[in-house]
Amino acid sequence: MESLKKSHSSLSLICGAFVLCVQLQLSLTGDCPADGRMWVPFENRCYHFVHGEEDKIKSYTFERAKTLCQGFELLTVESTEENSFVVKYSPEVWKGNVNVWLGMYYDTNSDNMRWFNEKPVGFSNWEDAPLPPDLVPLDICVALHTSTGKWENVSCLQKAENGVVCETNQTEEAKPKPSALLSALVILSVVAIMGVSAVIWFLHQKHNLGSSILTAFEYHPPFRVLDTDRSCLVEAEETDSVP
Repeated sequence: MESLKKSHSSLSLICGAFVLCVQLQLSLTGDCPADGRMWVPFENRCYHFVHGEEDKIKSYTFERAKTLCQGFELLTVESTEENSFVVKYSPEVWKGNVNVWLGMYYDTNSDNMRWFNEKPVGFSNWEDAPLPPDLVPLDICVALHTSTGKWENVSCLQKAENGVVCETNQTEEAKPKPSALLSALVILSVVAIMGVSAVIWFLHQKHNLGSSILTAFEYHPPFRVLDTDRSCLVEAEETDSVP
């Protein structure tokens, strides 16, 4: 039983080392721009919420919002999860309800809204589906209401919103490749776990079954007649042969 406990402890240590190696490898999956601004990672994207609590009363036009992103794109929302992330994280930056500019424009060629990264709008969360009648196509922009997560068509030129979120992909060049040492540690950990597991199973079986595993392989000599038995057989044959 003592050896079984020691094996259990060894297995726990090896499992811990294996988990640590995996976490180290997963932590080297990407990074956000290091430009002095605070970027918040979510999935494979990074987000910068431009203004904090002290700037909540400031409002910016669509063109001004684009310049605040300093070369990065305005917020594009392509899934329910991403939309929910913006809504849930906004209270960490602003107090109260904020209307966030989306990086979307009206494409007169297709008569549809498109993202500035030229992706079609697959996911949407419109508050009012019809376009406002007083907006001309070139003056149609979109704002996201952080109170509801809904989108609204607004004027790009006249209306100013007070929320700006910039977005970019995680930088590929910042993704260091897992080192050969980490890969070797992961492989060795797996092999060691399998070996220790086999030992624990063997000890457990031996403890439960006693020596039955070994007795199954004991040597049993072939049957042979003892000398005393042979002499008795000879006497019996002689007796039977007497007339």
